[in-house]
Parts: sequence; structure tokens; C-alpha cells
Amino acid sequence: MNADLSKPTGGTITAAPPGTGKKVRPGPLGRLGAWAATHVKLVVVIWVAVVAVLGAFAPQINSALSGAGWQADGSQSVKARQIAQQHFGGNASSALQVVISSDRPVSDQGVQRVITRATAVLKDDSRIGTVVPPQPGATISADGHTAVVLAGAKADTNEMVRAADDLKGPLAALSGDGVSVHATGSSVLWSDFNAANHDAMIHSELLSWPVTLVILVLAFGSLVAAGLPLLLTLAGLAASAGSLVLLTQLTPISIWAMNFAMMFALALGIDYALFMVMRFRGARMGRARSTVDAVTETMDTAGKAVLLSGATVLVSLSAVMLVPSPAFRSMAGGIMLAVAFVLAATLTLLPAVLGKLGHRVDSLALPWVRVGEHRSPRFNAWGERLWRRPVLYGVAALAVLVALAAPVIGLRTAMPSIDVLPKDASARAGYTAVQESFGAGAPGTLQIVTPSGRAAAATAQLKDTPGIAGVMPAQQAADGSRWSLIQAVPTVDPSDPALAGTVHDLRAELPGGSLVGGAAVENLDLQHLLKEKTPLVIGVVLVLGFALLLLALQAPLIAALGTLASLLSTGAAFGTARLVFQDGHGAGLLGFTPQGFLDGWAPVFFFAMIFAIAMDYTVFLLASAKEHFERSGDPREAMTGALAHSGRVIFAAAAVMVAVFFTFAISGPLPPKEMGIVLGVAVLLDAALVRLVLLPVMLRLTGRAAWWSPSWLRRILPDIHFSHG
Repeated sequence: MNADLSKPTGGTITAAPPGTGKKVRPGPLGRLGAWAATHVKLVVVIWVAVVAVLGAFAPQINSALSGAGWQADGSQSVKARQIAQQHFGGNASSALQVVISSDRPVSDQGVQRVITRATAVLKDDSRIGTVVPPQPGATISADGHTAVVLAGAKADTNEMVRAADDLKGPLAALSGDGVSVHATGSSVLWSDFNAANHDAMIHSELLSWPVTLVILVLAFGSLVAAGLPLLLTLAGLAASAGSLVLLTQLTPISIWAMNFAMMFALALGIDYALFMVMRFRGARMGRARSTVDAVTETMDTAGKAVLLSGATVLVSLSAVMLVPSPAFRSMAGGIMLAVAFVLAATLTLLPAVLGKLGHRVDSLALPWVRVGEHRSPRFNAWGERLWRRPVLYGVAALAVLVALAAPVIGLRTAMPSIDVLPKDASARAGYTAVQESFGAGAPGTLQIVTPSGRAAAATAQLKDTPGIAGVMPAQQAADGSRWSLIQAVPTVDPSDPALAGTVHDLRAELPGGSLVGGAAVENLDLQHLLKEKTPLVIGVVLVLGFALLLLALQAPLIAALGTLASLLSTGAAFGTARLVFQDGHGAGLLGFTPQGFLDGWAPVFFFAMIFAIAMDYTVFLLASAKEHFERSGDPREAMTGALAHSGRVIFAAAAVMVAVFFTFAISGPLPPKEMGIVLGVAVLLDAALVRLVLLPVMLRLTGRAAWWSPSWLRRILPDIHFSHG
């Protein structure tokens, strides 16, 4: 342990800020920091135990997490799928379809042998229900060269995606001698989709690591300090990965939960470590004080900002739980779990490590860097420039943001089409073969579950409905239940907007008690749910974000301005997304074919993620501004001091996030590209124009009013200060 820890303060009284001549009693976080700094071994042992126990489950993460859950719970389509699976041998939307295409009629003996082998492969899997061989007039094409084997779903949607993972390879291996075999259907689509996105995310993370490390070294100025974010990230990731595996014993967790958790753990680990370490250096610089006192001051100031930031991130993501879809809830839960572990490590493990390192946090410093410098001269000069000409810079930043946000008015959303999969993916190859042999709407066959007594009327209505190309005979449930199943082929591709109108008409005109389902309809129902819940999620995020800022800053005006400013970068990011992904600008450069819309899950989920990151920077800037205002009572010092102390942190943290997110824009299928562009542009605009220009200008123009609070509000809010003493 360092020499300056030999006489610990015990976390009760710390050295005063310079010039006060007083001792100050630290707050709860300051006392926590002092305790951690004086109990390094205990803190490290606890964290090693937590990481070891939970991390032991982490290697199971890919096999334990689920691949489905993209559905609107309680919708007609989900109810129809459940009835079809229970009463019709698993002939539900989650069933597998094995497409056998040949250069000769499927009645050929060689093709029949392939069909027999494919049937045997399917029947050997316990997750497969009734296997229906190709039927003339239904699942054998008119030219006789394509046949479809239907494999019923005997397990839930998540297990059926795992079944697709296991079966599509052995089935494809049956291809040869002019015969091709491809598994397709909803479960195979999600299997291929998850695999393609997982590979793209891993590739992107490998690309981003070297850039991240370079930025960290430049930002911290020393190799030792640059390693601290990695410490927090590894601890948080190992613990959260193991926790997600354990949670799968209670509820299915989407595999995307871990992907997003990895991103947020890295991003926030860097943010929090930057803010804390920079403040720790400033607390030590030029003062004869112990390391424990420096840690205490760091936790009393930067620690509060980090705690508030973490709470804001958790609150923003918790709003996604309002969407009744398993995939969305588990993704939000996975990120929240990772954030909670990174936050806990930042407030316990990091103070302990800083207490142990002391001045050695600056070891292996770059020769041209003043590692102990806390107040950045460049950002201080930038703050003075904004103070002198606030209107010029404020109007310029606002004009850019409004111009980029304007296209969001014409933004369209829909669920991803089959084109998001690689051309050689099993689901896409089978999908294409089905369309070529059975018609454009065949991959989106509708499943109508209706009471048996109304099956004839339902069949007649289907045949009379525009948009329906063909109707198969009603199938009575084999178990004697009162249900009948009718399958109808639409005239249009499943991703065509016209299908939504057809489904709407059917639901309005079919006999009472009828349920319209099918894989394409499940996507439509999820899309409708997302559109319905988006205003609610956005409203809840804004209200809770404002409430947290108000609680921390005790100032309603700047809390409202800080919250509303976050909407600007979000709107600009989605406006840019419309220009790129809907209108196709830059599609050739990024290597994709535009779908004419943005994926339907983007507005809800990306808004919560963007707002969480934006409020992260807002908290760092405004907490620093409030600290300077509490010390000086001077609005000018509050604004310029906040930029001088937190501007470099915001700039460096944003640089890392932009580098990470933009790597997703250059690799893999379309959804990761959308995520990379939307999040990367949002962080870039938020840091460069909102937090480092527009919000400081707001502080300048509002002056003391920014920090005013009515007496009645001060009486009901807890007394929170960001200045140490």
C-alpha cells in the first residue's frame, strides 16, 4: 500500500478545498470511496469472487440465450400460432419448411431418396412435431420440380430457432446431383438473422478495439490509466454475462441482450473511468494531500455525477419494458444488468484501485502529455469564446441540428425484409425458391384459425377477398377440438405494405372468433405494437430523465433545457437515418440495398439508447457546472469551468463511442449498419454540437436563472451538492 495511505482518514474528515482552511465531512459516496481506498484487499477479493462465480457461467452465454421473442404478446397472430401448434401437429408459424428443388421432377427416384433422407433427419429431432411430406396441389409446384416438406413445431419459438441452428446444416448437406435442399421459414430466418448479426458484431468489435485503445491512451495520457476502463468493462461483462445465463432459468433472454450489453459496458466503462480518473488527478495535482483524501473528493464530486448518470441510463432503458415483446424486454434488461455491474465496479472497485495506485496512475505516461492536468486550457478557451459570442455559435449549432432533423417527418418504418440476410443464407435461398415456384406471396402464407362451425364461411370470405391468391381446404383439428385451420396465400411479398391492408380487411370481415396469423402477420402485429408504444416510451423517458436531472441539479430551468436538448441530437440522428436507409443516400458507399424504410424496432429501442447516452454527457457537463456555481456563485465560471473540466472527457468518450458505433456501419447485414449509423451520428452530434456548444450557450444566456429554484421545490427535494465542501 502507498505511503500516503499509512495514516488513513477513516472516511470521516478530509482535507479541505484549497484556500478554505477547513476540514470537510464527506458525503455518503465520499465515505464509500475512503472505505474502498483503505480496504483494497477486501474490495478486490469481493470482486474477484463475484466475477469468478458469475463468470463461470459466462461461457454458456451463446447456447443459453434464445434467438426468438420478436412478437407482440397477446396479439391475434401469437394466439393463432399457439392454437396451431397445440391442435394441428405443430403446423404453426414457427414450423420449419424444407424446400427441395431439382433439375428434374420430384417424382424421380433420386429426388425421392433425398426427400426420404430429409424427412428422417427431421423426425430424429425431438423438437419437431408432425412431418408432412410433399402434397400434390399444395406443396408440390405446378412444374413438379419443387417440393416442400413441412416439419411441425413441437417446442416453443426459442427452441425452434435452436432446432433450426442444428438442422439447417445437415439438411443442406443432402444437396447434390442437381438437387438443392434449403430449410426456410420463420425459425430458420431468425437463426440466420441472429448468426449474421452476431458475426457482424464480433467483426465490428475486433475492428473497433485498436481504435479504442489508441483513443484511450491519448485521452488518459498514460498506459496505466488507460487500462482502468478495461478493468471495469471486463468485470462488468463477466458478471453480467453469467447473470444473464442464470436468468434464462426464469425467462428466455434474447441473444441480442448480450450483444448490446457488451457495447454499453465498454462505452460506459470508458465514460465513467475517464470522468473519475481525470477528477482524481485534479484532486491530487499541486496539493499536499493523501491519496485517500483525493479518492474521497473524487467520489463526492465525480462519483455523484457517475451515480446520477447510471441512474439516468437505467431509467431510460427501463421505459422499453413498456413494450410487451420478449425480445425488447430482455434486450433492455441485459443492458441494464451490464450497466448496473459497471456502475457498481466504478463506485467500489475503481476507488480501491485508485487508492492503491496513487500517483502511479500516471505511470508509463506519454512524454508530451501533462498527465496531472485537470483543467484543460483548450476547452477553457473554447468556453470563453462561447461566453463572448453565444448567439452566433448557438444559432449555428441549432441550424445544423434542425436541418438534419427535418427529414424525420417523412420517416417510414417496417419490419426487416428477407433482403437483410446474406444471399447464401438457408432461409433466403429457400424463400427465393418458394417464391419462384409457388408465387410471390407463398413465403408469407396466412394461417387462419376459426371455429369449425364457421370454417366454410371463413373459406368463402377468403376466396372473395382481394389480395388473396389461393386458399387451401380447411383442416379440422386432429385432437377433436373445435378449431379448424385454413391456409391462404397472399398475392404480394410478405414485406409489401399492401399485405397489412389485406390482413386488416380479413380481421374485419371474417366470421367472429377467427384469428389471422402466420409469420408475416406476426411481424405486422409487432410493427403495429411498436408504433403504438413509441409515443408512450418517449414520453416516459423524457419525464423520468427530467425528474432525475431536477433531483440532482435542484434547478427546473436547466433540467428542462438539458432534457429537451437531448431530443435535438436524437431527431438529427433519425433524420440522417431516413436519408441513408430510406432514401438510399450513401447506400453504395456502405454496401447495402435500401429497403425504403427504417427497421421497425429502431425508433423505440434506439431512442432509449440514444437518450441514455446523451443524458450521460448532460450529467457530466451540468454536474460540473453546478459544482463550479456552488463554489463561486458566478455563472461565467460555472459555464467555462464545466467545459474546462469535463469537455475533454466528453470529447474523448464520444470519440470512442463514435469509433465503436461506426465500425458497425461498415460490416455485416443491414440492421447492424442501421444501429451503427444512427447511434454513431447521434453521439457525434450530441457531443460536438449539443453538449459542447448548445448546452453551454444555454447556460450563458440563462445566467443565474439556470440555477434558480423556488423555495417550495427546495423544501421537498433532497439537498444534493456536487462540490466537495
